[in-house]
Amino acid sequence: MENRAGSLGAPKQNSSGAFTLTYVLITPARNEVKNIERTIQAVIGQTVKPEKWVIVSDGSTDGTDEIVRKYVAEYHWIELVRRPKRAQRHFAGKADSFNAGYSCLKDLRFDIIGNLDADLSFAEDYFSFLLGKFTEDPTLGVAGTPFREGNDTYDYRFTSIEHVSGACQLFRRECFEEIGGYTPLKQGGVDLVASITARMNGWKTRAFTERVCEHHRQTQFGKHFNRAAEFRSGYQDYLMGAHPVWEFFRCIYQSSKRPFLIRGALLLIGYSCALLRRAERPVSKEFIAFRREEQMHRLKKFFAGLISQFQP
Repeated sequence: MENRAGSLGAPKQNSSGAFTLTYVLITPARNEVKNIERTIQAVIGQTVKPEKWVIVSDGSTDGTDEIVRKYVAEYHWIELVRRPKRAQRHFAGKADSFNAGYSCLKDLRFDIIGNLDADLSFAEDYFSFLLGKFTEDPTLGVAGTPFREGNDTYDYRFTSIEHVSGACQLFRRECFEEIGGYTPLKQGGVDLVASITARMNGWKTRAFTERVCEHHRQTQFGKHFNRAAEFRSGYQDYLMGAHPVWEFFRCIYQSSKRPFLIRGALLLIGYSCALLRRAERPVSKEFIAFRREEQMHRLKKFFAGLISQFQP
């Protein structure tokens, strides 16, 4: 792997004399009037604040823009970018909005760029903690933390610690530009593609479980079971190149959650439907091969550990 120590941008010296990396944030927001003020207050309260924060309103019509403008008037490092209203709501819109925000930052010097959802909150040392991880390891390309909804926290027993949730995903600038940024995908999986592509290019990716962010918009991860969402998740697994053996064990694992069996069955049906239809995948053969190799390696490691527990 090539030397990854030469990140773009210039570290900033803090009050104690130590050098810290600088960061910028981009928040795509669409009708987030219920949550965005909480997120703004969380960022304002950070011990290390961003050099710039671009909030991209993706055609919001519910008063989101008015809330953001109130803070723009008070904090020079917050900027609102307004995009026209879209007829359709799809995952590519978030990537397009992020890219629109990024175009406003290209001439600014910084080390880390973060994608931050408009419905999160976190402790005041959240970003200083993550910046510290980037400082410690120059090969770290993508970093984040698990998110929590109510009493539920993302379960990493079956999901790789290398997967960084798109709710708050921080990139070393050199890594982000090397992978070509976010790829707009109407089917979703934008954050997944970014993380895997970074590893394909030799960067480390990591979710650090010592911290969490609070997610205030209910998703299918939460307690409210959604049959359509589970089906789509299985369908998307096929589109993103998941190995059939991996998907089989994932379905077994999901079947252990309430409502028992149904979650796993819907995942399997979704994956199988995409397989039988030979649905067109939006990712390359190289991406699929790399992802499947990772999945099989993790399965082998999991079963090796399981067997060792029963050996005398």
